[in-house]
Amino acid sequence: MVDFPEASVKCPYVGFKQSCRDLALSCPKFVHIAGTNPNTGDPVNKYGCADSFIPMLLIENSQQQRQTGAAVESFRNAVVAINGRTLEQIAQAQKITREIANESDHR
Repeated sequence: MVDFPEASVKCPYVGFKQSCRDLALSCPKFVHIAGTNPNTGDPVNKYGCADSFIPMLLIENSQQQRQTGAAVESFRNAVVAINGRTLEQIAQAQKITREIANESDHR
């Protein structure tokens, strides 16, 4: 079911002289939002003024940024662990190389 704004909702861009519903076809700010409400998890399928959706979209944006930050942190931790193992392997290879060089010098 598509949820249009009430006929009593007036548009601030025309001095509240006409309802948003009347201007729907000509207003560039009249948009359709479909998805999930980030606060409640309920499905959203609404038409309305883009400005009225800003609070919900800001919340969704913040959630996405937190998820991105967590993914970057996990990736960073994996890279640090891999780099640590690589450095250990390089140090071990250098030690073996020195031991081989020392053995060949003693012969």
